[in-house]
Amino acid sequence: MDVLKPPILNIDGRCYRLNPVQRPPEWVEHEDEMEGYDEMYDDEYNEESCELLDIKETDKGYTLNLEIPSGFFGHIIGKNKETKKKIERETKTQIVFPKAHSDEDLIVIRGEQKSGIISAKTRIDVIVSSARQREPFTHFLSMPFNSAPTQNKLREFTEDVLRDSRGDEGLDVSLFQKPAKLHLTLGTLVLMSRKEVAQAQELLKQCKQDVINPILQDSFLLVNLKGLEYMNDDPGKVDVLYAKAELKDGSNKLQLICDSVAESFTRAGLMQKEYERVKVHITLINTIFRKEPDAEDGSRRGKGKRDGEGDRVRESIDASRILQEFGDYSFGDCLINTIHISQRGSYGVDGYYLPVGSVTLP
Repeated sequence: MDVLKPPILNIDGRCYRLNPVQRPPEWVEHEDEMEGYDEMYDDEYNEESCELLDIKETDKGYTLNLEIPSGFFGHIIGKNKETKKKIERETKTQIVFPKAHSDEDLIVIRGEQKSGIISAKTRIDVIVSSARQREPFTHFLSMPFNSAPTQNKLREFTEDVLRDSRGDEGLDVSLFQKPAKLHLTLGTLVLMSRKEVAQAQELLKQCKQDVINPILQDSFLLVNLKGLEYMNDDPGKVDVLYAKAELKDGSNKLQLICDSVAESFTRAGLMQKEYERVKVHITLINTIFRKEPDAEDGSRRGKGKRDGEGDRVRESIDASRILQEFGDYSFGDCLINTIHISQRGSYGVDGYYLPVGSVTLP
């Protein structure tokens, strides 16, 4: 971790900085994720939050119900219940979880002071947000680029590249994207409950009304796919090779839509922002496909094999010849008419990722 640039969590419009902490090696599961964190806001936040949270007064003080996916309970409890005990001790609250084997996703915080309730809730939010970043992504926002003509052009491209490969290092058919799965990724999501899936569905609908329609107005997204690019500085060691995408009308509406939708999901806490702008690209070859066919390039999440620094292990290819011979390859035009919440590892009858939600574009 870079101590000068520690990870930043955005929760409910507030920023939290996670500072590095030395831990004993035996702490290998459900570490105390609150250790060393800084809350980057002033004391007035407590008073403001009282009005925003549904804190109820009881004869013994106050109580707050939090709906949190049960998959995060272990992180909040911690090893030997140490994390839970520490939060309760420092905030003078009691945190009550549902009974074992219950289907409920409800945590109850009880305390004599509202400020303690708010502090405990904030700490739980930070733990959940931090844990969510380390979970393999379950869904992702995508724009399908799998029209029949575009699929055919990818098949032709694959055949041409492999036919003339002349033994290019590490290149084989498993590295090419499946034609039916061609897409543009706006960002990856970790949706741990039916409620979170429903929240993502509603947010995407809201994005269409508040963001997409005002940008498009009466226009549509006709994208020209032409030319190849790669994601590092050495054509001899390439991991991701992609097609460049530009609107036929020359506008930046596609970039604006991608950035605005991603920002909306980030603000809602459903997506962690990794880059300032969405990289508008259509992946054609990805070396991680060799072992992880459903990987999303650019995401820090995934179940693939990793090296000592936590990155997925890749076997790079020499793309020098491909770039020289096919650098201006044209995949034609493709009309983008939907944005999906795609479910990782599940597919529809057309071979594309199964959508759990979608909106149509003009």
